[in-house]
Amino acid sequence: MEYQLAQINIAKLLKPIDHPQIADFVNQLDEINALAEKSKGFVWRLKDDGSNDATSINPFEDPHIIVNMSVWQDTETLKEYVYNSAHVRVLTRRKDWFEKPAKAHMALWWIKKDEFPTAEEGKKRIEYLQLHGNSKYAFTFRNIIKP
Repeated sequence: MEYQLAQINIAKLLKPIDHPQIADFVNQLDEINALAEKSKGFVWRLKDDGSNDATSINPFEDPHIIVNMSVWQDTETLKEYVYNSAHVRVLTRRKDWFEKPAKAHMALWWIKKDEFPTAEEGKKRIEYLQLHGNSKYAFTFRNIIKP
């Protein structure tokens, strides 16, 4: 059976998404999302109905939490996008827009090829990781678990 890598990452905004302090982040979303879609190994990403991002999808009870989910061929291609592309520009400025996370803010897990996770499933995976640490159910780049 073939597997693909699913990921969720969450961030808690310092201000509401429409606040001027967050505008520079919001203004980069289309560019960064397009870069992901063109990247080697990209398979799928979560999007709102009728929009090009997922900023209005929120399975958490906190309206300041934003969710990003995507599916990749493997951990190597996701790492390449996250840490060796223009995406790094956003990572280096995250303190301008987001609270420093107190617990795990990204979870990875394997899914069957051609299946795609829901935001609710992503929430369960990251909450499991926060409570129990790395496992086959949810893991991090620091402790990659093969399918």
